[in-house]
Amino acid sequence: MEIAVIGGGAAGLMAAGRAAELSGHVTLFEKNSLPGRKLRITGKGRCNVCNNCDIETVIANVPKNPRFLYAALHRFSPSDTMAFFEALGVPLKTERGNRVFPVSDRAADIAETLVRFGDRNGVRRLHAAVRRVSPDEDGRFDLETESGRFTFDRVIVATGGASYPLTGSTGDGYRFAREMGLSVARIVPSLVPLVTEERDPAEMQGLSLKNTALRVFDTESGKIVYTDFGEMLFTHYGVSGPMILSASAHLSGIEPGRYRLSLDLKPALDAQTLDKRLLSDFSKNQNRDFANALTALLPQKLIPVIVRRSGIDPKKKVNLVTREERRVLVSLLKDFTLTVRCARPVREAIVTSGGVDVRELSSKTMEAKKVPGLYFCGEVIDVDAYTGGFNLQIAFSTARLAAENAVL
Repeated sequence: MEIAVIGGGAAGLMAAGRAAELSGHVTLFEKNSLPGRKLRITGKGRCNVCNNCDIETVIANVPKNPRFLYAALHRFSPSDTMAFFEALGVPLKTERGNRVFPVSDRAADIAETLVRFGDRNGVRRLHAAVRRVSPDEDGRFDLETESGRFTFDRVIVATGGASYPLTGSTGDGYRFAREMGLSVARIVPSLVPLVTEERDPAEMQGLSLKNTALRVFDTESGKIVYTDFGEMLFTHYGVSGPMILSASAHLSGIEPGRYRLSLDLKPALDAQTLDKRLLSDFSKNQNRDFANALTALLPQKLIPVIVRRSGIDPKKKVNLVTREERRVLVSLLKDFTLTVRCARPVREAIVTSGGVDVRELSSKTMEAKKVPGLYFCGEVIDVDAYTGGFNLQIAFSTARLAAENAVL
């Protein structure tokens, strides 16, 4: 059985290694000279391999088409992922939120382990971009590449999404699917930074806030659509960071002004306690201007924005700040609002939402229903998850399932 795997990312490397392990003759096509390029930078270079949780928790963290993944996750669960890498010599550790990382904190260790997994099982790697995939009259597949033409019995498409195109994810798999008559759901960014209407974030560019509480309001429905607690980052265009990226996956149909972010900058203090803290700080700085009396409470970059939004004269002596002005300040610190204009482009997203329509595929095999012998796995499929290692788990689970069925 001659099998082609197109794409040398997380899903492609896993699929190629597993198919070869099961005695398939596997050729892996990767357009980059270095396999796993996106994998090597994921998780800020640390690689959140998976989440140390049960299958139902993974499913709960997949907002789109979660039921499609049941068979794949039962075939290769998070515990299987952890056992796989540890058996190949990569010690793992579990951190906050059950996020699993290599003990080395090096994403390259995960990528290189997957490369060695394939090499050990005899995967033939070709540095070549696949231009076209065509079924022939004999039920096999002709692959046209920049290095020539090849024929295979089975093809596994693991080309990733459209995020981080510089790493090789340029949406080729969507084109292959369409050319063979398969439907592809609209491609939009997910886990992506947000652009705000306000210019305040640009003034605070580079400021990272930890232990901040977030609520996201949908002004159309009047409902809170997301809450979180954690870390965020102000940028020249708006906001980013783990908490914001996770929130973005919950925002469907982003239109200017529809979603409002509410940040609690002091979540550990209720309004009354925060007011007492202000009184204490002000009493220590009685002869100082208001603008210079907040350094113990707030990061330096945040102070000018808070002063301006409070409406309090920055040169007003703090002993003259009224109770009503303190109330406004407390309210501002507990409800610092920003309005979402749009998401950043898909090329800046961590993952892509959209892809090959799951109705075109068998959830039990990852095979295209209309094109026998053609399989899809990983981000190219229309499933995506929240942050926490769930997207890589999807890649590994769907890759294993596709590989095991491709060799039959």
